Amino acid sequence: MDKQEIAVFWFRRDLRVADNHGLFQALKSGKPVLPIFIFDSNILNNLEQEDSRVSFILHEVQKLHAFFEEQGSTLWIYHGKPVEAFKRLMKEYAVAEVFTNQDYEPYARERDKAVFQLLETDGIRLRAFKDQVIFHKNDILKADGTPYTVFTPYSKKWLSNLTEKHCQAFRSEELLGNLLQTRPLKAYHHSDLGFKHGPYEVPPMTIDSALLEAYADNRDFPAVGGTSRLGVHLRFGTLSIRQLTALALKHSSTFLNELIWRNFYMDILWHFPHVADSCFKPAYNFIAWQNSEKDFARWCEGTTGYPLVDAGMRELKATGYMHNRVRMVTASFLCKHLLIDWHWGEAWFAEKLLDFELASNNGGWQWAAGCGCDAAPYFRVFNPALQQQKFDPDFAYIKKWVPEFGSSAYPPPIVDHKKARERAISVYKAALDERR
Repeated sequence: MDKQEIAVFWFRRDLRVADNHGLFQALKSGKPVLPIFIFDSNILNNLEQEDSRVSFILHEVQKLHAFFEEQGSTLWIYHGKPVEAFKRLMKEYAVAEVFTNQDYEPYARERDKAVFQLLETDGIRLRAFKDQVIFHKNDILKADGTPYTVFTPYSKKWLSNLTEKHCQAFRSEELLGNLLQTRPLKAYHHSDLGFKHGPYEVPPMTIDSALLEAYADNRDFPAVGGTSRLGVHLRFGTLSIRQLTALALKHSSTFLNELIWRNFYMDILWHFPHVADSCFKPAYNFIAWQNSEKDFARWCEGTTGYPLVDAGMRELKATGYMHNRVRMVTASFLCKHLLIDWHWGEAWFAEKLLDFELASNNGGWQWAAGCGCDAAPYFRVFNPALQQQKFDPDFAYIKKWVPEFGSSAYPPPIVDHKKARERAISVYKAALDERR
């Protein structure tokens, strides 16, 4: 007896049922849908045993598994390489089509290409949909058909192209009757993956309209709590970008601008994938970094003697989060004051941030280092003391994370600001002049 033909929906960074574009299309396909998730060993093998992001993902996958069981279906889960997962899946089921949502990172593109080639040998179609951004790939281009590399004109084009349709939800949650009805399959736990439970605190997924209304006034003050803290939910797709964009349009143009920056960096990574490993502006690859391991360790530990920098680094280590204003200050300090290669800082943030997203992290670091598209000019060097006076004038944020500040236990500054600034400008200028 022939097996029943099914469609597969492959969850990746879209860990939700509601308003999920790819899941919506799968459930409309006319074939019973089997949802799947793959714990990709190509990614997991490079992480620490107590990585909080693995704990977060596992928790969300367990929730999905329980939800699909309630629907009389299941979530098929695999731990290993994606190609091997699909080989096994194709033996167990008569897979007719595979649906998923687009991912734009370099590794994801290689992974999807390999899976596509495997499926193609069996005549199985892989269909990927736009879900984690409002616009993607070639949606926002200049008049000559080339990608934007400066944010302001990009954002104007983005806004002019935006219609009500772009924020409309895909009602995937209304089509659950089209799931494959089958017996429950195994749920996964930390021990199955070789991981331990990493401590983490996930901010609520609720979107406070009052917070958005006051976002422009409060977002730069780390002690106020005026940011949305929704980065982790956008990163792993537990929240719909369409829902969030609709709310931003209603309540805060400043918050909407932050979402456009996220989309901009996604597009930069898509059109210029080399930025994942090197500077967007090639001349900056030749900066003579000092790269002191001792100075880098003090930056990581939050013992530089610059309290705003130290507070941010300690917040990151303790919580997996850092306020965005402070991210800019700490990044600038590493690159300009300490003359340490931005790749070092980018990798540290990638390891520690619960909301780590390659495109935004890379874009932010290249902006701070002056080497990215539409970046701050190399001669712009944040003064941490002035940043503190402006954005933490009462030392509330600093005192929370650096309790010994103001006592003899707090270290003196690791470098003198004026001398470090002059050194940075000189080193940058020498590298750039040599390549003109």
